[in-house]
Amino acid sequence: MNELAKLAFDLAAAGAKAKRLADMAVRKAGLDVVGIAQAQAPVDTGNLRASIGMTQTGSASVEVGPTAHYGAYVEYGTYKMAAQPYMSPAADAAIPGLIEALSTLGIDAIGG
Repeated sequence: MNELAKLAFDLAAAGAKAKRLADMAVRKAGLDVVGIAQAQAPVDTGNLRASIGMTQTGSASVEVGPTAHYGAYVEYGTYKMAAQPYMSPAADAAIPGLIEALSTLGIDAIGG
């Protein structure tokens, strides 16, 4: 069973209170990613930084990223431009806090 499927199974098995707390933990982690990514995004006009946001996509599920069409080119680079990662480092910084919050609920977020 992959890690996300295990997390989904664990969330489904959790009580209503734990589900609400897990939803809050995921939203907080998403907002943390937004804040860190906005702080780390390279700024020319400020459009990329301003376009970074979060959308709740379901219970304990969010999507975080820029709406600027060139966001991925900045993150990963092109053959003409070096990568300037801002989303990946932001996610890497926020994930430990999410794992800790979920583990306090008895949810195994790392599939161990």
